[in-house]
Formats: sequence, structure tokens, C-alpha cells
Amino acid sequence: MMSDTTRYRWSSSAITVVGNVRKLNEDACLSRPDAGIWVVADGMGGHSSGDLASSMIVDGIQQIELLPTLSEAVEQVEDSLLEVNRSLRHLAFQRGGDVTIGSTVVILMAHAQHCLLMWVGDSRAYRYRDGRLIRLTQDHTQVEELVMQGLMEPEEAENHPASNIITRAVGADDALYVDMDNRKIFKGDTYLLCSDGLNKELSDSEIAEQLTRPGSTDEICHSLVDTALERSARDNVTVVLIRAEEKIVTGR
Repeated sequence: MMSDTTRYRWSSSAITVVGNVRKLNEDACLSRPDAGIWVVADGMGGHSSGDLASSMIVDGIQQIELLPTLSEAVEQVEDSLLEVNRSLRHLAFQRGGDVTIGSTVVILMAHAQHCLLMWVGDSRAYRYRDGRLIRLTQDHTQVEELVMQGLMEPEEAENHPASNIITRAVGADDALYVDMDNRKIFKGDTYLLCSDGLNKELSDSEIAEQLTRPGSTDEICHSLVDTALERSARDNVTVVLIRAEEKIVTGR
């Protein structure tokens, strides 16, 4: 994607499954370690054409020829999301205007010694470093807003009946606001992008335990999905696992 004198070699794996209850997989994902970009999109369950919304997001980003600087590449990806948002709003209007065709999305872009996260909705990004797992994204949900206001404990939010009511999604409103965060990369960092089908079945501590196990990104990715499937897997489950393997120093 973008060149610099110092960058990382990445290994990554991606899996998406329909789960044990749903008849249709409305999730979509993208893994492009060569370009330094990874995506998870989760079509809004219970709404019209959630699978169309998530696939439009992934297809749009996949087709981008990313420009060499991080700021340019981020602008390209954001423009793609805005275009998908416009298209979904237009499609919903054509269908009568009383439907929502939408999707959450979480994106990781790697550039030199930094990664940039972009997200809308409740698909999540985690980072595992030095034995500690932290969530890098903040859910756009009603219960998360209550947590931020100090009206609910984080532990209550995870299992609250309204935890799946999202307040922001691509296609949900005419105006789209994309949250972003920039983080420094260190060798050995592991990043996890997932739809809420994973964190509905595994707690953060259980996810961290899986990431401590030795194995390739592919093996750990399968283990996370298999664990969700061994439980109820009420929703589609999508996992993208990304690991900074080593630092590479090259000339400009």
C-alpha cells in the first residue's frame, strides 16, 4: 500500500461463517496483508439486504488502488464508505423509504510503524500485546452510551437485552460519521477484527486466552470461530486475525 523506510511484515487470516441459527450470512470480510488493509462488515440483522450492504462495503474497499501516504489512503477509504452510504440510502428510498439497508464496519490500515482504525457500529477491533488484550474500538450502541454516561457498568452492557441496538451504521442515516484512531505498532502485536457474533459468545478474557496459545494466525482464527460454533453461535461469526511478524527496513 504505502512505502516507508521501516514497515512490518504481516501474517493474517480471515474466516466468516453463518453460525448455528441464521439462514443467511450477512457478514463480509477482507484480508489484504500485501496492501496493509483488513475489513470486517456486519450487515444489520433483521433489516432488508444486510448481506448486500456488507458486501458493498468490502467490494468498494477491495477495488481501491491505495495511494502512497496514510492520509491519502484514509481519505480514499472514507470516501468509499460515504459512497456506499449514499447508495444504500438511495436503494432504501427506492424500496419505499421505510426500510434500512445497513452494515457496521471496522477497518485496520497499516502504514510504516503505525496502524489506523476506522469503525462505524459495533464490530470491534482488539489488540493483544505482552499478555494483555485491550479493545481499541468503542461500540456505537445504546448501552455503550449509558456506560459512557456512568449509568451502566461495562459488565452489564455485554449481556444487556438492548446491547444489539446500534446507534450508527453505514446506510442508516444520510450523514455518516466514521470514528478513527491511530496506534503505534510493535513487533508481535496481534490485532483482532470481529463481528459481534464472536463477542456475543466469548468474553474478552476468553478471547485473550485463545490468543495466548501458540500457533499460526490461521490456527487461532479457526479456534476462535470453532469455540463460538460450539456454543449457540446465534449470529454470523466473522474473525480477522492480523500479526506484525517482523520489522523490515528498506530504502525509499
